[in-house]
Amino acid sequence: MSEQTGDRRRWRDKLMEWIPARLQPGTAVVPVVRLSGVIGSVTPLRPGMTLAGVARTLERAFGMKQAKAVALVINSPGGSPVQSRQIYTRIRQLAAEKKLPVLVFVEDVAASGGYMIACAGDEIFCDPSSIMGSIGVVGGSFGFQELIRKIGVERRLYTAGEHKAMLDPFLPEDPDDVARVKALQREIHAIFIALVKQSRGTRLKGADEVLFTGEYWAGETSVSLGLADAIGDLRSTLRSRYGDKVLTPVVAPPTGLLSSLLGRKSAGAGTIASLDGIAAWPDELISALESRAIWAKFGF
Repeated sequence: MSEQTGDRRRWRDKLMEWIPARLQPGTAVVPVVRLSGVIGSVTPLRPGMTLAGVARTLERAFGMKQAKAVALVINSPGGSPVQSRQIYTRIRQLAAEKKLPVLVFVEDVAASGGYMIACAGDEIFCDPSSIMGSIGVVGGSFGFQELIRKIGVERRLYTAGEHKAMLDPFLPEDPDDVARVKALQREIHAIFIALVKQSRGTRLKGADEVLFTGEYWAGETSVSLGLADAIGDLRSTLRSRYGDKVLTPVVAPPTGLLSSLLGRKSAGAGTIASLDGIAAWPDELISALESRAIWAKFGF
């Protein structure tokens, strides 16, 4: 009888070797999504982080079976306020839909729009040397009107609409135009401030005159001001919370050889690698590929 029991145990152990680790009983899974780079469309050849670019990755992470939470690793200096808020909103929508907590881990920087996205986390962790904050709005230009006059260039500009050429760099600066731009910045700044207050609530410790000036701080000070919850790295924090055997599969857009082999030609010149159908792949296959680091993405 004991021999049969031993045989069954060996067969069971053998079978478990073929079952993906995250599908085995008692295994905690925390999908990891990296959100890196400038936010918004930078150039056609170097696109920044946008909702369209990260939506499918976020949906895959929140839809992963047995997930106990979703971890976001953020490294962004900011960018478009629209894309920042849309990414923030999508994360909170998915968190509510799947009833999963969101843990944010800041690497080098989460500033301006990068910090707005970080606020989508139920908890924010950072490194002592992380840079966080910059809760403000910035815009700038140059004045070339004297330069073109000196080199003999005549500016010809035709508009329909009194303010269509507002702050044109080849025309003298108009104080009324500057006032209009500053009013627009104040409106966007107020939206940013409201989002931070709603997300961080009573955890914010600093006064408005300190927190919302556009200043930024290192990790320890960010924690003391309530912009972050604690100093901590992803591996140590997740192991402490979910056990040493916690699995942290990286969910990322496909890159490299696999993407090239399965890519599709774009309508324009050249070839753009795409795996738009990846969401329909079996989770077991995705996990196996991720475990071999075929498409794990570790940088912007």
